[in-house]
Amino acid sequence: MRSEAVTTSYKRWAPVYDLVFGRVFAPGRARATSFANSHGGTVLEVGVGTGLSLPHYRADVQVTGIDYSQEMLNKAIEKVAELGLRNVTLEQMDAQEMRFADESFDIVTALHVLSVVPDPVRTLAEMARVCRRGGHVLIGNHFAAEKGILKIVEKKMHVLQDHLGWQADFPIETVLSNPDLQLVERRPMPPLGAMTWLVLKRV
Repeated sequence: MRSEAVTTSYKRWAPVYDLVFGRVFAPGRARATSFANSHGGTVLEVGVGTGLSLPHYRADVQVTGIDYSQEMLNKAIEKVAELGLRNVTLEQMDAQEMRFADESFDIVTALHVLSVVPDPVRTLAEMARVCRRGGHVLIGNHFAAEKGILKIVEKKMHVLQDHLGWQADFPIETVLSNPDLQLVERRPMPPLGAMTWLVLKRV
């Protein structure tokens, strides 16, 4: 993924993102906000997008949302203002180079983000850096199929990734190989198990 391709793609998606992806990605948002609400503390949403998850956090959970796309972020800013979400702070920021100090957050989430950033390894390293030791990194994402017809389809879609703004054949090993993050939970998610839910502990 190239940075300019991501910018162009999400400028195009911003006006219709909620309608197209709102329901599809709802299971990941539900799991992430439920986890945060049960643990409390401070949360960083990497790739907050249009802010679909923001109304579902408890009022005492302090949420910071960042996104590279100003067009997507503008939609989130509108939601925060309309709903009066005083526990939410939003910033335009590159997830590959965050401006936060080390160990700034108790929980860091990335829902359907790692397969759309130019450098997922660097992004994940940044997520681990800003998460406190003993805290959690939550990831909901589609990862490359290991075999079967889906694997063939993903490979064919690779040439379209810049246009779609999404890497269909993103390998899960990219996440699981990070030395600062220990896998706690791994489960399939809808639709049809095509998404994966990961809970990782910052060590």
